[in-house]
Amino acid sequence: MSNLRGERRDVPAASNHEELTKLRAAGYNMLVDLTCVDYLTKGRPHRFDVIYRLMRLDPATGEDLGRVELHCAVDGEPVLRSAKDIWPAADWLEREVWDMFGVRFADRPGIKRLLMYEEFVGHPLRKDYPIAKRQPLIGPKSGDKADSPSFNILRPTVTGE
Repeated sequence: MSNLRGERRDVPAASNHEELTKLRAAGYNMLVDLTCVDYLTKGRPHRFDVIYRLMRLDPATGEDLGRVELHCAVDGEPVLRSAKDIWPAADWLEREVWDMFGVRFADRPGIKRLLMYEEFVGHPLRKDYPIAKRQPLIGPKSGDKADSPSFNILRPTVTGE
């Protein structure tokens, strides 16, 4: 980690909630970010890293008293416990991780999409997501591939003369 005041900790995914609870008790009172990285093509033993970024914020002065990054290696099986009981902001961030990467949280079986629409099939930030895949509600109804990777092209038309 490049931040001189921060540190990185790798913890087993099954103990994420216990470690996060300890860090909260140690003064890390702000969940700055919760994200995921897909290492499909890197040959690592676990495909994903779910990363929690925490900060100790002095509420009186607003001073940053230190940061820590918690890395939990996971595969497709839901082993992580939700952190929304520790930091309510984790609710949206966990939904984003599931929506974009398909990483589930063991105690959140009915999690809903946050960024993509409900009919969307798959998780677009996974390394194996087929970029040319036609999604429901998007693209030509014929299923033909568009000329561009973006289906939202407006072609100007010339009128008059």
